[in-house]
Amino acid sequence: MGGIFTANGAKFSIGPSVSAEPADAAAYAALSYTEVAFAESLGEYGDEASIVTFAEIGAGRVRKAKGARDAGTMPVTTAHIADDAGQDALIAAEATNNKYAFKVVLPNRLTVGGTDEINYFIGLVTSKRDSVGTNDNVVRRTFNIAIDSEVTVVDAT
Repeated sequence: MGGIFTANGAKFSIGPSVSAEPADAAAYAALSYTEVAFAESLGEYGDEASIVTFAEIGAGRVRKAKGARDAGTMPVTTAHIADDAGQDALIAAEATNNKYAFKVVLPNRLTVGGTDEINYFIGLVTSKRDSVGTNDNVVRRTFNIAIDSEVTVVDAT
């Protein structure tokens, strides 16, 4: 049984533009990825079902069902690094309407020789915003990734 773990050591990478969702984890792993350097935080992501409602007049009750699933929009905050290949790739991706493969590596291996959990998904880079702040702030960039697929998980070992 694995225990709790921190985000310390997590990695976020952008892959190539794709026209279709890869069939499985092996197809995702076969793609080439560029790590995004100086990531400070990776926001929440993962499926959430929409709620479909029906107002039943005879009972005066709203009935609910699960609708389509949405893996969300993940904000990625980084330090503003002018020559980082990963950030450059995100900037270029935001300028297109293309979908890209993404990889998140979570530092939760179960044994010293094990492997960390990997999450793969397809998404659109929908924004790139700078935050300057005040004197004692690091200038940051926030990219939003609108996830457009199921999240494929490779479990830690």
